[in-house]
Amino acid sequence: MENGVPFPSDELLQRYAARGESLKHSIPCLEWDFHVPWIDAILRLKGERNAVIMAHNYQAPEIFHTVADFTGDSLALAQEASRVTADVVVLCGVHFMAETTKVLAPERTVLIPDMAAGCSLASSITGEDVRRLRKQYPGVPVVTYVNTSAEVKAESDACCTSANALQVVEAMGSDRVLFLPDRLLGANVAKQTSVELILWDGACEVHERFTATQVRNARAQFGAKVVAHPECSPEVAREADFVGSTSAMAAWLTREKPSRVALITECSMADNLKTDFPQIEFVKPCNLCPHMQRITLPGIYRALRDMAPEVIVPRDVIHGAKRALDAMLAIGRGEKV
Repeated sequence: MENGVPFPSDELLQRYAARGESLKHSIPCLEWDFHVPWIDAILRLKGERNAVIMAHNYQAPEIFHTVADFTGDSLALAQEASRVTADVVVLCGVHFMAETTKVLAPERTVLIPDMAAGCSLASSITGEDVRRLRKQYPGVPVVTYVNTSAEVKAESDACCTSANALQVVEAMGSDRVLFLPDRLLGANVAKQTSVELILWDGACEVHERFTATQVRNARAQFGAKVVAHPECSPEVAREADFVGSTSAMAAWLTREKPSRVALITECSMADNLKTDFPQIEFVKPCNLCPHMQRITLPGIYRALRDMAPEVIVPRDVIHGAKRALDAMLAIGRGEKV
């Protein structure tokens, strides 16, 4: 027994056998037996706590496909957070996502299984940085990528995700926009608009490591179609067959049905898609996010058992950050801001 979770009995394994078989493309059968007791314990605790679990697309398959109630990219999770009615939300992702959930659902208890699950983009900029930029560029609207702290969001006019960055930038109605903090996403958006983007020098430690040479090698060696995330460099984006958010990647696979594909993004994305697209061969390269990998089934169990760590955001920060997030969601609904 570990932390109150028993080793799997034959009866328990049999109960989850069909589920394991359905996930064989994403979770090796040799690993499944080790996951089953945690899955069962989490599902029971979830009911006792009136909790829901939200998991980002970069979470490991044993989390994404078994205990999560809602899955998706940052935009999808933000939309779900704005509608949640459960008492408790466990955010399986990184810290800024848990903060976003708390901002959009301030009356709910928001837990994150590991407080150390951070983000290189979020740590690249502070609220004070945004205040200095506003003084340097008076009157220029600030669009902030959701991969930022609640404090930074609170200093912004609107947030965006990789899925709607272009739409949000153009909705500002300005010929210049401060676009923070991802310089690579900003550079890719800048190629699609006449709006001048003033960029910050931040980047995702997963996506900035990809190179155009890797993309060319993946195509030449494996004959694969290449799908890249817009947090990659413009050089990588130019080599790709498609560039889009994680949700857009899945939609592209549904539409195009390639026989072999290289996803230029976090490794768990391909692992999770294997269940939905067993006919597609997913080939490398990919990079693991060390922060996303900090979230585990035992960590989720402990968070629900102990009701900790809880994510707390000051009320004044919630007010400002919610305004920026609400602006993003309103733009997505076609409303003016």
